[in-house]
Amino acid sequence: MPPPAGTFYLAPGTVQSENDAFLIPHFGYNRAMGNGHSLGLSVFANGGMNTEYSGENGGTFGAGKTGVNLEQLFIAPTWSWEFSDGQALGISPLIAYQRFEAKGLQAFGNLGFSSNPNALTNNGTDEAWGYGLQIGWQGELTDTLRAGLNFRTILEMEEFNKYEGLFAEQGGFDIPQMFNAGIAWSGLENHWLLLDVQHIRYSEINSIGNPMMPALMNVRGGDASSQLGGDNGPGFGWDDMTIVKLGWQWQQSNEQTWRAGVSYGEQPIPDEEVLFNILAPGVQEWHFTGGFTHRFSEALEVSGMAFYSPRKTVRGENPMGPGQHIELSMSQVGASFSVGYQF
Repeated sequence: MPPPAGTFYLAPGTVQSENDAFLIPHFGYNRAMGNGHSLGLSVFANGGMNTEYSGENGGTFGAGKTGVNLEQLFIAPTWSWEFSDGQALGISPLIAYQRFEAKGLQAFGNLGFSSNPNALTNNGTDEAWGYGLQIGWQGELTDTLRAGLNFRTILEMEEFNKYEGLFAEQGGFDIPQMFNAGIAWSGLENHWLLLDVQHIRYSEINSIGNPMMPALMNVRGGDASSQLGGDNGPGFGWDDMTIVKLGWQWQQSNEQTWRAGVSYGEQPIPDEEVLFNILAPGVQEWHFTGGFTHRFSEALEVSGMAFYSPRKTVRGENPMGPGQHIELSMSQVGASFSVGYQF
């Protein structure tokens, strides 16, 4: 018997993304200019959505190989000014570049849920540039206590025109604003304890924060603006996220530094948003990290770190398939290595 009209059930079973290793580069340069001023440049990538599910048995959404790939690069020229002893301000005009591709989402077009089914899926890689601003302060509060604050504006990005039938606001995919605050205490000789709090406002970006339902229910009621790609179109339904990080650093010697840390942030995907987030199952909460820096000379040092994020699972009902339940699950491991040279 076919499923009732207007429903969308997934084939039963477990699917696993075929992509599980990602290279994320970074680069930085800083030069003192005198009188407390310095200029720097940071270039770094951001881990984002990347999934690729097999096309076996029709594929995840019944349209063959399925998944998304989002890659982001940030270029941050920075001016900083130490305006008094132990007090400094910094400002970075941010240039952002991102690229995106989606596959296997034709079913949402066939059901009438896209404002432009021809710009919904399988259109290759699209690119977008954008800009924003980040400002920060760092300073000494006492002989053993330091603090810092920074704020990043929303990064206004060009639309993904090839996917204007997928993302809200005709392909809009801005990068959300972010706040950071932290303190560092050095009351134990050769040791530092650090506490950071980070807040990311996903809900302000429609293509990320808008819920899938009731937007698609409004489509059935004739509201075209609630279609995928519409001004009020569905997103991934992500909540804002607050991450608390605790770190420890030990200066064992002039040459050797050791670090360890743990962070926790309640994952951003509500139970009722599991269907669309098969594409972006960012459900991680705990991260455990260890690292080091070794100085070979006054000019040369190397740093490394590794992290582990234990498996987290989110369960919820398929909002378009009453009675069917979906589980999203992920664990992560990663490592980083960098070389620093002073000249």
